[in-house]
Amino acid sequence: MATIPEQLGSIDNQSDIDPVETKEWLEAIQGVIQAEGTSRAAFLIDQQISYARINGVDQPFHAETPYINTIPVERQARITGDQEIEHTIRSYTRWNAMAMVLRANKSTNVGGHISSFQSAATLYDVGYNHFWHAPSEQHGGDLIFVQGHSAPGVYARAFMLGRLTEEQLDNFRQEVGGKGISSYPHPWLMPDFWQFPTVSMGLGPIMAIYQARFMKYMDDRGLAKTEGRKVWAFLGDGETDEPESLGAIGMAGREHLDNLIFVINCNLQRLDGPVRGNSSIIQELEREFRGSGWNVIKVIWGTHWDALFARDKKGILMKRLGEIVDGEYQTLKSKDGAYVRAKVFNTPELAELVADWSDEDIWNLNRGGHDPHKVFAAFHSAANHKGQPTLILAKTIKGYGMGSSGEAMNIAHQQKKMGMEDVKAFRDRFRLPVKDEDLENVPYLKFAEGSPELEYMRNRRMELGGYLPQRRSKAESMNVPTLETFAALCQATVEGREISTTMAFVRMLNMIIKDKEIGQRVVPIVPDESRTFGMEGMFRQLGIWSHIGQLYEPQDRDQLMFYKEDKTGQILQEGINEAGAMCDWIAAATSYSTHGVPMLPFYIFYSMFGFQRIGDLAWAAADMRSRGFLLGGTAGRTTLNGEGLQHEDGHSHLWSATIPNCVSYDPSFSFELAVVIQEGMRRMLTEQEDVYYYITLMNENYAHPAMPKGAEQDILKGMYHLSSTGTAKAKLKVQLLGSGTIFREVIFASEMLLEEWGVAADIWGCPSFTELGRDIQRVARTNLLNPTEPTVLSHVESCLKDHAGPVIAATDYIRAFAEQIRPAIQQAGKRYTVLGTDGFGRSDTRENLRHFFEVDRRWITVAALKALVDDGKLEAKVVAQAIAKYELDPSKPNPMSV
Repeated sequence: MATIPEQLGSIDNQSDIDPVETKEWLEAIQGVIQAEGTSRAAFLIDQQISYARINGVDQPFHAETPYINTIPVERQARITGDQEIEHTIRSYTRWNAMAMVLRANKSTNVGGHISSFQSAATLYDVGYNHFWHAPSEQHGGDLIFVQGHSAPGVYARAFMLGRLTEEQLDNFRQEVGGKGISSYPHPWLMPDFWQFPTVSMGLGPIMAIYQARFMKYMDDRGLAKTEGRKVWAFLGDGETDEPESLGAIGMAGREHLDNLIFVINCNLQRLDGPVRGNSSIIQELEREFRGSGWNVIKVIWGTHWDALFARDKKGILMKRLGEIVDGEYQTLKSKDGAYVRAKVFNTPELAELVADWSDEDIWNLNRGGHDPHKVFAAFHSAANHKGQPTLILAKTIKGYGMGSSGEAMNIAHQQKKMGMEDVKAFRDRFRLPVKDEDLENVPYLKFAEGSPELEYMRNRRMELGGYLPQRRSKAESMNVPTLETFAALCQATVEGREISTTMAFVRMLNMIIKDKEIGQRVVPIVPDESRTFGMEGMFRQLGIWSHIGQLYEPQDRDQLMFYKEDKTGQILQEGINEAGAMCDWIAAATSYSTHGVPMLPFYIFYSMFGFQRIGDLAWAAADMRSRGFLLGGTAGRTTLNGEGLQHEDGHSHLWSATIPNCVSYDPSFSFELAVVIQEGMRRMLTEQEDVYYYITLMNENYAHPAMPKGAEQDILKGMYHLSSTGTAKAKLKVQLLGSGTIFREVIFASEMLLEEWGVAADIWGCPSFTELGRDIQRVARTNLLNPTEPTVLSHVESCLKDHAGPVIAATDYIRAFAEQIRPAIQQAGKRYTVLGTDGFGRSDTRENLRHFFEVDRRWITVAALKALVDDGKLEAKVVAQAIAKYELDPSKPNPMSV
């Protein structure tokens, strides 16, 4: 160990007013380190800092350590296994990952990424060989979030193990013919292979955090044994600029998720250039994660540096390495040893450290993320750390091995082709058995059956439970309550009683929770709005899950519905955090796959703050084949009294309609809700279909009618006949359609039409214009491809074929929502008028808002009369009379433009 005066030379002591006293303090610490070790020294320093703060010394927390490896050489866990064989396996994997991208782009332009995996190959190889468990009888399996751009490397390894064929690799990113493999991790496209979609950058990290948290939830509730299982999330340093990447790290630290490990591949480059050209992304991330309560392990320098650090008795090398910014580090790796000598070892003292080293020796100074010994030590330490989540910052080189085609170059991320000279250099660098005459074809490499390398690969995986990635697509099938269980919701409300569909949902949820088979599988999720949705009664009944229980007496302890946190609680209450709550929901909705235990999550939120806020996560949930219910509360543009523009939803059903396996409904009455939720439970828990449901709920109270007899199947199809006014032989007749709360305005309009204008009406509930639209598209395709067969009718056509008159639809959503069924109505030869709430919301009463958006009973009545005029059934003056009667101002501003 260096003497104190020598080490002081590397410390900034310009403000030291008493160097002698400083020396004495440092010598005391040095003595503790030598006699009792670093742990004791760290404890004493912490005690001194605490004492100083108590006595008024303002010493801010420093979350940054020197720019060196966190784990010193003497504390490194020794890597197991045959490192020569592992290096050969890794080299073959590198080649195949490169080859599949190059081969795919010889005759196509489908793209692909080479450089990301080349920088991360060692990180994945060490994980597969030594740490990552597959699900087995002995272990529940680790969850691995693969960085999306590294997918070629995962495919390459699977190919070498015989899990993928050469034909599949040759059809990388060419899936339409059924022979290819997906560009990135996509469970929807490769349901037995990939677990998590991760290439929408930022989503992998936040989903991983909540998967780790949900593991604790499942274990605390006794639903799954998760002790010893880990969630490993791989991401790039550039990806951390996404808000979702770091947005939940504070929660992970606060909840002590020691089953969570982040591995950030710090190749210092994002898509266009350096991540932090003028500073250090590794140091920045260390500060952020340490400050959020994480254990941070830096893997910056490889083994070849160890001898230099041992020579450096003054700490001058450590100091110099911390001064170099990332932009310069990138440049260093694109040059040569002489350049590195001149730029890094730029003082006489530093030059002396490497005076007996050749330029080649200096060039061979490796980065920690490419050194399996350093990576193994970091992974081992992370896997055994208790009480905190762990972050591993692994410094690598983007495009490692790609030579002038991209190694450490700004162009690296976009490179999907390489020149033959670089391909040859790649082969030589990794000592691969490819002949010169075969280089042009970039052949795939495999180990022969019975070879030591292939046996090694297989044995390592079998010792860890089996192959990865792999995904369970099924779990136990569960019986769900029949519709008769919810008979009370299918009857008319008691005279004088009014309820909202939100209240009806809460009643139904309570019934489901009481079911002996699936009740314990229900996961209610609310982002700090339980009281808004009338769910506070569940606080005491079910408890809000907390891994440590409740360490305080709640303020409302003397009340019936007090706030109760509980280690076995069932509710997940996420605070004001829609993204976090959605990740909770995804973790529960994929539990059938990740844990082999089907769960039934119900996530209820302000519908305005749903899809448009977390739409990317909703799409990822679809890709992951999630199963559960999303409930958009206070839905529609006019149902929420007084809240205003940013709270009023008139478009969430358009968002949900873009997701193919999201089944969406906008029910008006409790019987519709009961039918839809019961069918959803059957499809997802019993039949195990990979769908999820979006259902909108309103907080408006009104009386609910009984369900029309035999309407169940039509409700599920999206359109059912509620009632009719007038007689079947009426001369003037219209077809009125509606959903949500505006359906009641449709019903009132039917009464006005009959009583005031002599117009009869058939009244149709349309709880899902989206499902109707999808049915119309399916039927149109069937008819297109079967021209000689009898024409098939869509459900809308079947409903309307025997009912005369123009069709008028009104909803609390923008017109595009109900416009989805126009093709079928035109096919039926009927006129179609759509009323909706296009434009910005605003604060007011429901009545005033519905008049403003022109969707109330008066506007529906006038629209119906106008449709009859256009059909030649009525004189135009009748419409003018109606406008005057209802005091509708023709000069009223268009709500779309104000």
